[in-house]
Amino acid sequence: MIPYTVNIKLAARTLTGTLNLQNKTAVDWGWQGLIAQGCHSSILIIDPKTAQTIQVLERHKASVVKVKWSRENYHHSLSAPYCLRLASADAAGKIIVWDVVSGMAHCEIQEHTKPIQAVTLNDCLQLSYLPSKRNHMLLLYPREILILDLELSQTVGVVAIERSGVPFIQVIPCAQRDALYCLHENGCITLRVCRSTTPSPNETVIDPEQNVQELVYDLRSQCDAIRVTKTVRPYRVVICPVNENSAALIVSDGRVMLWEFTYSTSFFPLSSGLPPLYSPVNFCGTPLLQNQKCIPDLSLNTMIGHSLISGVDSPRPLAGQQEVHLKFLLTGLLSGLPLPPFSLRMCPPLTTKNINHYQPLLAVGTSNGSVLVYNLTSGLLHKELSVHSCEVRGIEWVSLTSFLSFATSVPNNLGLVRNELQHVDLRTGRCFAFRGERGNDEPAIEMIKVSHLKQYLVVVFRDKPLELWDVRTGTLLREMAKNFPTVTALVLYQTHNVPCFLYLLQDAESKSEMSQGISAREHFVFTDTDGQVYHITVEGNTVKDGARIPPDGSMGSIACITWKGDTLVLGDVDGNLNFWDLKARLSRAVPTHRGWVKKIRFAPGKGNQKLLVMYTDGAEVWDTKEVCVLPSCQTWWCTIDFYGVCMCSCHNCMFLSLFSVSDPVWCPYLLLPRAALTLKAFLLLQPWSDTLTMDITHVDYKEKDEIKGLIQEQLNSLSNRKSLIHFFFIRLFGDESDLQFWTVAAHYIQSFAQSCQPSGYVPEGQTPAEGPQSSHLDICHDILCESSFFQRFQLERVRLQEVKRSSYEHTKKCADQLLLLGQTDRAVQLLLETSADNSSYYCDSLKACLVTTITSSGPSQSTIKLVATNMIANGKLAEGVQLLCLIDKAADACRYLQTYGEWNRAAWLAKVRLSPAESSDVLKRWAEHLCSPQVNQKSKAILVLLSLGCFHKVGEMLHSMRYFDRAALFLEACLKYGSSLTTASPHKLIGAAFVDYAKLLRSIGLQQGAVLWASRAGETGKELLDELCQTESMGKKKRT
Repeated sequence: MIPYTVNIKLAARTLTGTLNLQNKTAVDWGWQGLIAQGCHSSILIIDPKTAQTIQVLERHKASVVKVKWSRENYHHSLSAPYCLRLASADAAGKIIVWDVVSGMAHCEIQEHTKPIQAVTLNDCLQLSYLPSKRNHMLLLYPREILILDLELSQTVGVVAIERSGVPFIQVIPCAQRDALYCLHENGCITLRVCRSTTPSPNETVIDPEQNVQELVYDLRSQCDAIRVTKTVRPYRVVICPVNENSAALIVSDGRVMLWEFTYSTSFFPLSSGLPPLYSPVNFCGTPLLQNQKCIPDLSLNTMIGHSLISGVDSPRPLAGQQEVHLKFLLTGLLSGLPLPPFSLRMCPPLTTKNINHYQPLLAVGTSNGSVLVYNLTSGLLHKELSVHSCEVRGIEWVSLTSFLSFATSVPNNLGLVRNELQHVDLRTGRCFAFRGERGNDEPAIEMIKVSHLKQYLVVVFRDKPLELWDVRTGTLLREMAKNFPTVTALVLYQTHNVPCFLYLLQDAESKSEMSQGISAREHFVFTDTDGQVYHITVEGNTVKDGARIPPDGSMGSIACITWKGDTLVLGDVDGNLNFWDLKARLSRAVPTHRGWVKKIRFAPGKGNQKLLVMYTDGAEVWDTKEVCVLPSCQTWWCTIDFYGVCMCSCHNCMFLSLFSVSDPVWCPYLLLPRAALTLKAFLLLQPWSDTLTMDITHVDYKEKDEIKGLIQEQLNSLSNRKSLIHFFFIRLFGDESDLQFWTVAAHYIQSFAQSCQPSGYVPEGQTPAEGPQSSHLDICHDILCESSFFQRFQLERVRLQEVKRSSYEHTKKCADQLLLLGQTDRAVQLLLETSADNSSYYCDSLKACLVTTITSSGPSQSTIKLVATNMIANGKLAEGVQLLCLIDKAADACRYLQTYGEWNRAAWLAKVRLSPAESSDVLKRWAEHLCSPQVNQKSKAILVLLSLGCFHKVGEMLHSMRYFDRAALFLEACLKYGSSLTTASPHKLIGAAFVDYAKLLRSIGLQQGAVLWASRAGETGKELLDELCQTESMGKKKRT
């Protein structure tokens, strides 16, 4: 596959291993569609669609304990573009805000060294609000989940597990449906959905008001558990906030398991013992077509319908509704490295001969004897091979598709071991013992080295002379004499003649493929225990001694050696480096004061004499010509070999690399701001074309070719998606603000359009009439729902509160709510339950008498209204509002609540007690208040006006807020579906909005779109249309 490039700067490719315990809560799934995960002091950015790491953030010094993506609940434009912002906090108290695309920190915040810690709640594991229900909270305990109603401060539901069940670790409440994702100690993820209060068709309920006893969450689906050990435990689960139908499980061993929620439908109920779940009846207010079987499973709320409410929803499925059966499907897996130590080796470099089939593979030997092969382009595990029975000590590649690895067993009483030297073919997975029957009861292998031309293999033992093997034939060429020096460090000569070397390497590869032999001279340099340097040459099976360099008295035991050109460098266990100029026959010893020099490597490329030196605690880059350490900003190098190993820490492997991803990544946030907005406009609406196209190359888009190419690559990544892009682009962009606006707008545009058919007309500001079979907005939108549905939900809620009350305070709150809801009979019953020894007994008795004997006569109403007014004036607002509601003066009560700043309570009361016209007046005043400079919540005010059908006002506000794209598309939708704008001159607003949207399209380069919207603006857009046509004609003349 051709690598897929993205606009992102990657500092390092990190292969993660086991997590630190402090990383347990450091994971977040953002609206941008990406997962951020803390691994020790690093932060990984994971694309869950392709299961690959696309960025690594490195700046923290302590373990990362928390990560959080920025919200996307704002209108995006050139001044407020799409961007990837992430905040992270570590155990030392440092908070960093990141620009993820560049990998740079926006700012760092730290107050002394106070650590970032979570609030401890004794036995309670978690506190969370329920986004699907207002004023509800859950408390998580190991064996139960408590659902609390905050208005009553009382438990209204309990989710308990059986005695033999697996305890909870975490719970995530959903917003789109009243459902809970639960993580258990065995790594199993379960989905529990709130049971409907409407009885099933087979059930008979004598008293519907007593139907609800408590909130019940039924287990609907669960995924497979993982194998839990002392070192493998589930840490956290996160769900996609956009669709809520995907989950990612983080495991302590570094694995990330990606689960997707799917469903199947059936017209025939199955005997599961639970009330059935049904598919939704509409999508964004649009009902299913006759030939449409189901709604595409884009999100949780398009897979399952809302919980049915008694008195509002029919207990029987509507026409076209099917029973839904849910299941989890594992769609991706990111594997972590096992426990250290590791043995690493990169495959041979890229050449002009292997460029067509080259893969940058890294072999990682592990302590359990397996070899993991990673593709460093994507960072994904390519193959996992079980090769040895003990710890892998070293790996050497012999071609692009095969390698040698060795392992040594635990020594016996004589100090002898069992050596395993295996040859592995990646294409077939075939392994065989390279040394045949050799390997039992002999000194341990210390190292193996393969020559640069892949001709020879040198096997170095601890207390035994080395062996020289022919790699291609697998034959032993020579076993050195017993008096051969003991080797402590060995290097094969890297010639400085690069063209000649590449020619020999390619020739060796082609000869190897044809099983033909060549005889090219190669050089070996090694040191003995005294520090003396030996040079030998090998040609065929002939070994010749070369020059020897006496030991340097300032050096300790030599640990590593490297040679390039005329420079030879040695490193010892004391942290000293010895630089030899072979041509001038001069040496220079330099102490690094960093401790044991573990490895040294020259940078690739002719004339590049930079040296990478790795210590136990880090790495440095030296200039061997000047014999000095280079600053960190000058340590980058790369040539035809894309990858160079930089550092191997105890838990992660890090690599300096050029970055590309093997699988297409859909993430508009990786584009430049202008390009991201162009992509959105291109997907949003293409009226200049008869059919939807995913090819931007044929569109008159004035932009640089490279920017146009990036946009086209994003479009290509969507080509295999089953969803219709022009319907669901908002979810693809993860645009929280747009998603909320269009969900409400689409529902009410459809609803008012249907009500404005010849069968009936609904004035602006009034909710259309509803029947039991009609659809309504989901309850998660709370006050924006239709009044009848909202009122019924509140009645059901207070009945549940009544069942769960356990004290006089609870009873009093229930009675107050019932009075506001107009349920006077039940309120009187609760007031009369007050015991005689209660201090409020007399007042409650009088209130019960008042409620029962109240009449609609003029004098009594005047008296009660006067008393209510006086009570409100003297600080008894709640009591005064109750009295006004008793005499059907709820509209006055709402005005008093708004006067005293209780805007939310006034809106609630208007939805449950007032007629549509009166409720509209109250909500309009609330919208005006939200638009005031002191409050400045215009986006919320727009949603309120949408629920009232004030579409012309919504268009004006969107246009005045300079949301030109949203304003034009909203007005277009109103015109398309026949929703009346109810104004004397709607064409003025439409023309202005269309012209400004055309100018916006012109500014981002979509000339055809600008021409179309200018032409739709009528007389208002004539001047702009002439200008655009003139510009287009001039462009054509230049091209011709």
